[in-house]
Amino acid sequence: MESYTLIWVRDARTRPIQFSIPKLRIKQAAIAAIVVGLIGLVLIWDYWRLRADNVELKGLRVEAFEQREQIALFSNRLEQVDGQLARVADLERKVRIIANLPGATGIGGEDLVELVPSGAGDDVVSLPIGVPLDPLPALPAEPGGQGGGGPFSAQDLEFSAAAFFEKLDDRAIVLADGAQTRAESLEDLLSRLDDKRQRLVSMPSIWPSKGWLTSRFGVRVSPFTGRRQKHGGIDIAAASGTPIYAPARGRVSFAGRKGPLGNALVLDHGFGVKTVYGHNKEILVATGDTVERGDKIATIGSSGRSTGPHLHYVVEVNGKPRDPLDYIFD
Repeated sequence: MESYTLIWVRDARTRPIQFSIPKLRIKQAAIAAIVVGLIGLVLIWDYWRLRADNVELKGLRVEAFEQREQIALFSNRLEQVDGQLARVADLERKVRIIANLPGATGIGGEDLVELVPSGAGDDVVSLPIGVPLDPLPALPAEPGGQGGGGPFSAQDLEFSAAAFFEKLDDRAIVLADGAQTRAESLEDLLSRLDDKRQRLVSMPSIWPSKGWLTSRFGVRVSPFTGRRQKHGGIDIAAASGTPIYAPARGRVSFAGRKGPLGNALVLDHGFGVKTVYGHNKEILVATGDTVERGDKIATIGSSGRSTGPHLHYVVEVNGKPRDPLDYIFD
């Protein structure tokens, strides 16, 4: 076997040391050194590549965080617009109710009726355009979220940004269409209200007194019998002597004792609308007086059949009780 011989001589008196290394071993060592060198170069390149990737990933994470904040802000703004549109729709519903405009029944429930019966001549108009109250579709949840219907959190890094923005864009389109519909409906509403100012002045559209709403309109459990019965108005509890104000222009058609209502007051606002105020402590107007919206007409008390100082407030349309909250704007 061919080999290389190495002779090491330290000085003239020392016996030389001789090494024999096979050529095959030298070739194998050279090949191994080359392989190790290549592996080292690959590892060094991979290390620098990972460092570069980490720097880029850090930048992407910062950018993704900023984008998530922007997305959440945009989503919250869409939710606010959605709520504002719903508020506008409810405001329109109330305006149609108190102004005797068709469309109130279609958007406010089956029990609502027009103030002027159908067939009353020019006062009855066609249904307005675009007054739906259907809720806008809820925003979908991200993967791993708690479900749709609320603002996006955008915390799932695996969530598709393209799909996310597509859903936000679809929601924006829906809101824009809804806003356009509301705008057209309100323009139609304003045009119809032009000749109904007198009616609006006479509609009970403010709270008659300050206090706590303790009982709503509708079926409730009677505090006297413990049985379910229809409550034809709302109850506003407050300290005895709290002022009661006229919610609209009207004429006092009754002032005095009225059975379980105790000291009661009735205002006739015209157009088939009356308001009733029960359990008063003191009545400050007399039958036949004309009052304007905001005039002080009585004080809260506990006269008649009452469990404590409160105002029993009723709105009647053509002799039928209606939910007073449908007429209150403030």
